[in-house]
Amino acid sequence: MEQVVIFRDIDMMGHVNNAVYASYFEAARVEYFYQLLDGKTDRFPFIVAELTITYKSPAYLRERLLIGQRVSEIRNSSMVIDGQIVEKTTGRLVATSRVVGVHYDYKEQRPVPIPPELRDLIARFEGRAL
Repeated sequence: MEQVVIFRDIDMMGHVNNAVYASYFEAARVEYFYQLLDGKTDRFPFIVAELTITYKSPAYLRERLLIGQRVSEIRNSSMVIDGQIVEKTTGRLVATSRVVGVHYDYKEQRPVPIPPELRDLIARFEGRAL
């Protein structure tokens, strides 16, 4: 996914504010699952249990950022999703992320196992075994 840095993303130091990166990664994660599930994102409800962002270099107004996501691990009821942001023109690494998403039954308010169907969809989508 491509993201252009706009004025509202900038803090008083002149670069993208640290909190904005969570939104960048979230937008890319939503797009990943939208494509994976052909827009039917409510089929497999998840809740974010953990988010870690590591900042590598600042991003500035009007830079074009490429944001990638991949599932690095699938557990019983959770998965780890790794993300990366690079500046498009230079390839400079801007930030990385790690999200733990939990497959969640909102009615019962508890984690539930990730179904084999979703595991297979992710493996095919990413073109690799998980």
